[in-house]
Amino acid sequence: MFRAWSVTAGAWDNPRMKIVLPLLFAVASLSACAQDGKPPATANSATAKPATARPAAPGTPAATVRAALLRLDPKMPIESIDGAPLKGFQQAIVGGQVLFVSNDGKYLVQGTVYDIDRKADVGEEAMQGLRAELLRTIPAKDRIVFAPKDPKYTVTVFTDVECGYCRKMHGEVAEYYKLGIAFEYVAYPRMGLGSEDFRKMVAVWCSADRRKALTDAKNDRPVAARQCTNPVTMHYALGQRMGLTGTPMVLTSGGVQLGGYVPPAQMRAMLDQLAKGGHPAASTATGSP
Repeated sequence: MFRAWSVTAGAWDNPRMKIVLPLLFAVASLSACAQDGKPPATANSATAKPATARPAAPGTPAATVRAALLRLDPKMPIESIDGAPLKGFQQAIVGGQVLFVSNDGKYLVQGTVYDIDRKADVGEEAMQGLRAELLRTIPAKDRIVFAPKDPKYTVTVFTDVECGYCRKMHGEVAEYYKLGIAFEYVAYPRMGLGSEDFRKMVAVWCSADRRKALTDAKNDRPVAARQCTNPVTMHYALGQRMGLTGTPMVLTSGGVQLGGYVPPAQMRAMLDQLAKGGHPAASTATGSP
């Protein structure tokens, strides 16, 4: 679906515009789900820095577009605003997705922009760069690693302890090992901050043996409740900024999203294709929303 809207107060108040609000601002929607339960203060969860786009010089198209977006919502989580491949437009990353806004700040376009010559999704390329940048901010100590000896590839997996496909993927970890693939898990409690799901993931990340605790939690075995300074809230916020819409989300270090659940042989084939400089075939993988 490809949509263009007039970025004016009148158009925004139109009932038709309200229909696309959840599509335009995924982070706001996901954050709203978490408002009923704030992370417990005793959990001492580390938090991520909010999205902050670099300042734009006054009078430039980027500054005009920024002002237009902030008129729609003063708390708009703008990651970046750069020149777009579409003549007369700027490319903005907002709430985990890419929007195109006219240089005069009047029109906003939502949808896929495909470069025919390069056979590339322009918006996805922008998101890959952001994901790669954000992945580098996650310390190694905050990840739970499952790896074979001398892995050929390593992927980051945003996971939840209760989603079916997360459990299926983890249950096949030995098959990924055989193919030289290592997992670095980060947390994404899909039921929101402060939920029972969130508390389970805090318990996992606070366990003395995180690997065992994660495996136990994904197999409905009890994990003792614990509290510590943990990265679960930070991981959750980063997942939203990366455009996560379901778990698991599998990413390469370069920010390429391989899919949700990807079978072992298919994942190895996709990683081999990327290593050769190609674009992996679209995954038929599934994720649990």
